[in-house]
Amino acid sequence: MRWQVQEAKQRFSEMLRAVTREGPQTISRHGQDAFVVIDIDEYRRLTGRQRDLKSILLGPPYFTDEMSAIMDEIEQDRRADEPRPVDLPHAGGGHEQ
Repeated sequence: MRWQVQEAKQRFSEMLRAVTREGPQTISRHGQDAFVVIDIDEYRRLTGRQRDLKSILLGPPYFTDEMSAIMDEIEQDRRADEPRPVDLPHAGGGHEQ
């Protein structure tokens, strides 16, 4: 269905229900198609933003081999660090004499 901007604003909930029932809804401005409203699953499919379990487990999509090597090096450095002593105040909050 095609909607004028004003009509889409006035009947927004109805337009969203139409997206669910009928699919993408076109909104026109000044007689020209200007926008399309689609459901989130369709958006993710079109933009490739839906990832499978394997790609999620492998890490963020922006991790390059170089970035993975840097992260491995940081992790190795952290494992090599010796624990440091920490001076904590007593539970009562005051100082003992």
